[in-house]
Amino acid sequence: MDRSRRSILSIGAGSIATAVAGCLSESDLQGSEGGYAAFFTLQDWANAVGGDHITFETPIDVGDMGHGWSPSSDLITELGTSRVFIYLDSPAFSWAQDAADVIERDYDDVTLVDALDGLDLLATDHEITHDDGHHEDGEHDHDEGDDHHEDGEQDHDEGDDHHEDGEHDHDEGDDHHEDGEHDHDEGDDHADEHDHGQYDPHAWVDPVRATQMVETIADGLARVEPDHEDSFRENAAAYTDQLDDLDRQFRTLVSDIGGPIGVLASHDSFRYLQDRYGFVLHTPAGISPDQSPSQSEIAETIDFVDSNGIETVLYDRFESDRLARTIVENSDATSTEAISPAAGTTETWAENGWGYVEQMAEINVPALEAALVSRD
Repeated sequence: MDRSRRSILSIGAGSIATAVAGCLSESDLQGSEGGYAAFFTLQDWANAVGGDHITFETPIDVGDMGHGWSPSSDLITELGTSRVFIYLDSPAFSWAQDAADVIERDYDDVTLVDALDGLDLLATDHEITHDDGHHEDGEHDHDEGDDHHEDGEQDHDEGDDHHEDGEHDHDEGDDHHEDGEHDHDEGDDHADEHDHGQYDPHAWVDPVRATQMVETIADGLARVEPDHEDSFRENAAAYTDQLDDLDRQFRTLVSDIGGPIGVLASHDSFRYLQDRYGFVLHTPAGISPDQSPSQSEIAETIDFVDSNGIETVLYDRFESDRLARTIVENSDATSTEAISPAAGTTETWAENGWGYVEQMAEINVPALEAALVSRD
């Protein structure tokens, strides 16, 4: 899905003095000087770009990732104390979509930045094959089955609808104006029949798409503090140099493996990595963390492990390793290895000062080195 980059939205917020809920204490409150991000990775990127000029917080606790998360009742007023809110306009983060809608409607001075603007997104039914990946110069071609929306239109599939009663759904008919205005007409239909979740939201795991997302954040911060635009651009360029190095590490990793395959015993947050670099992770689970594998799917995965000589089974660091251990115990595999979707952090990683880049380089590259085997 080619999401047209709609102009960053400057919308209302009063200067509200209130204590911050979630993982933030009152002393952490940045007020009118700072910003908020919907989850750890966006916060990490925003702080890298903001530098000394804008500091970002996130309401998401250490150990959580932000999708399927329920905010405190006073989150909106807390966001209203900030200058900018960076989020993903995806139903996987429905609380952030809802917060953005309320901020847009009710506040005056908060800038919204949707980090997915302008990205090619994978459809949830996009099949990952060894023909994907290895695109030169960061270019990536999608098959004709992908829906490339123009003029800011976007479709969501109700299959990934995490909204509860009273929560706000985004209609594919919403008009994303090129002049930067984002009007929610009172006549918009926000009923449950909307097409939600047609696209995989985990774009941040791909270092190439991450580069685009960081540049989108720089665009947004330049709107907030135009006097510091040069600094934001320089910071973004320095950070994207690190992302370029990550890209090279992943390309080197798969370059000597013919038809690389592996097994992931968690929901698949890594399709963008697979699509970019041309490896395939077999998983008994789907994209959504709400999906549970059947006994037959687990049995098929065990057969896949044995028939392909796979020794290490991957699992999501932020999910249970129980399924991975079950597969190892019932197959010829010998070990499990954690891999990070790079959407959250742990206390240990935080103490080590690890951000997105460190998680990808220190956790994911070695995990994939251990887990991928050649199918050729």
